[in-house]
Amino acid sequence: MKTENENIKDENLNNSSDNTGENIINDNKENIETEDVAEDKACEDADEGQEKEEKSPLTKALEEIEVLKDKYLRSVAEFDNYRKRTLKEKTELILNGSEKAVQAFLPIVDDMERAIESAEKTDDAEVLKEGMKLIFQKTIKMFESLGVKKIDTSDADFDTDFHEAVAMVPGMGDDKKGKGLDCIQPGYTLNDKVIRHAKVAVGQ
Repeated sequence: MKTENENIKDENLNNSSDNTGENIINDNKENIETEDVAEDKACEDADEGQEKEEKSPLTKALEEIEVLKDKYLRSVAEFDNYRKRTLKEKTELILNGSEKAVQAFLPIVDDMERAIESAEKTDDAEVLKEGMKLIFQKTIKMFESLGVKKIDTSDADFDTDFHEAVAMVPGMGDDKKGKGLDCIQPGYTLNDKVIRHAKVAVGQ
């Protein structure tokens, strides 16, 4: 028979075994619950990540649209400003394009006024003639400063780009054939562009 101390020891051992079993069960239960929570959280994170991936291309496209829209509006505004500025410059050019030529002519007009006043005070034709020559020379220099040049017709080959034949003169010989013999009206170019053809009589 077991003694009383042995019985107490067996009871304590049984109680300890029971408690250990319960602790193991509780620990397993907690571990299972923790794993379930972690798995649920991982699933939620995966779902959120998938949603972000699905929205990302749309968001990117909308951002690109906004950038292109901004560039387009800026380009339209710049072009409109350029159009208005060009139109203003063109209008000013049409209205004031002859300003430079008029300013160049003003000294010639002054000389002509002085020549007229001098002609009223003298009867000397030579003085008047000399005054007219000076005014003419000054006018030619003014033309040259503006890019205007007289077309040369002296013994020059007839060229339809610069000359206009107003008369044909036969019997002038082979050396005069097709050449300008006489200039009826001088022609001029402006910066190498013909603004008036020279009217000439051509040898035939």
